[in-house]
Amino acid sequence: MTVLVVEDNVSNFVLIARLLGFLGIHCEWKTSGYEVVEYADTLPRVDLILMDIRLPYEDGYGAHAKIRQSGRFKDVPVIAVTAEASIEQINKARKAGFDGFIGKPLDPDRFPDQIKRILSGEPVWEMG
Repeated sequence: MTVLVVEDNVSNFVLIARLLGFLGIHCEWKTSGYEVVEYADTLPRVDLILMDIRLPYEDGYGAHAKIRQSGRFKDVPVIAVTAEASIEQINKARKAGFDGFIGKPLDPDRFPDQIKRILSGEPVWEMG
């Protein structure tokens, strides 16, 4: 299983990578939404995309739209992951077509369960 993490903050990526590693999940890293589909196309498989919203060059909403237009990735779950965790942001992410929402700061005790639930097809829309 492979998760593509689109995150510009190194500390956040390291935390996510360690927690995914604990679950036995391989992850790949992209630091911006710019050319995310082109990067994902180089990977043998992508089972889930964790998308930060505030990114340089192209934000998570723009990158999400391009992923949904891609034939290969249109059905891959894309989860918004952002420090701007509020009901308004959750509603905006829902309206944009994201498959879930996890607010930052990530809770290391809850994050593995959130990922397991997402991968089993359960919707996760949580502020933290």
